[in-house]
Amino acid sequence: MSPTIAVVAHRKKILGAGLDRLRVLLSEQDVGELIWHEVPKSRKAPKKVRKALDAGAELVFVWGGDGMVQRCADAMAGSGVPMAILPAGTANLFATNLGIPIDLEESVRIGFRGRRAELDLGLLNGEHFAVMAGAGFEAEMIAEADGKAKRKLGKLSYVKAAVRHVGGPLVPMTVKVDGATWFEGEASCLLLGNVGTIAGGIEAFDDARPDDGWLEVGLSTAKGPVQWARVMGRMAAGRSEDSPFVRITRARKVSARFGSPLTYELDGGDREATTRIKAEVAPGALTVCLP
Repeated sequence: MSPTIAVVAHRKKILGAGLDRLRVLLSEQDVGELIWHEVPKSRKAPKKVRKALDAGAELVFVWGGDGMVQRCADAMAGSGVPMAILPAGTANLFATNLGIPIDLEESVRIGFRGRRAELDLGLLNGEHFAVMAGAGFEAEMIAEADGKAKRKLGKLSYVKAAVRHVGGPLVPMTVKVDGATWFEGEASCLLLGNVGTIAGGIEAFDDARPDDGWLEVGLSTAKGPVQWARVMGRMAAGRSEDSPFVRITRARKVSARFGSPLTYELDGGDREATTRIKAEVAPGALTVCLP
């Protein structure tokens, strides 16, 4: 029996010849019922994903960037239904880390013919993420690189935003990993990673894997352009842990308290400022179609 296929698409995102071409490509496959949802903003996607799952979708194609994938992954976590990523965003970090090409025809083929893998997600303050979560400098940078800037400048929008926020103040914070105090002092950025390459194409976590049952934890005490330039230089060389302004470890659970409210982000989408975060790894929570 032909499978029920769902498409949940961010209609403002572009990949290849567009959504019309996607319909043609799907018509060439063995598809039973086709469930089609388009949304104007990624935050409207979870409701459509849940509706598709309730209707019996056996494979969900997600059209959009990392923010769209994150919203859909949050709704699909634990369902066992495979997600096929159609990378139509600016950075497409999750797809890039997984080897999924920025190519419509090939990503559709992977959806139907690729292998299925159960990958980890992070869970922060009750919401899943696939690539990274962060608070402080990195989150402020991402919040600054809004949708309009990313459409105009692409990845350069992150560089522009970083320059604006690089002189921000250090914030008192206490970070616990797996129940033990790991850091207590002033820092500029706390980052949790599920994969190695993060915003701006930076290799933050050299050995990260999305199927190892761990979260990567990074913290920076860098302040000002000179110290941040040194941090970025070490990251570019694949030696993040060698920086005197960086600490890196791994954990299954992470909690943090901040001395003042900090903006935090999930996969490039900023959230309201908070003084506390609580995160953990969700092993094998999302089934993804891979090359």
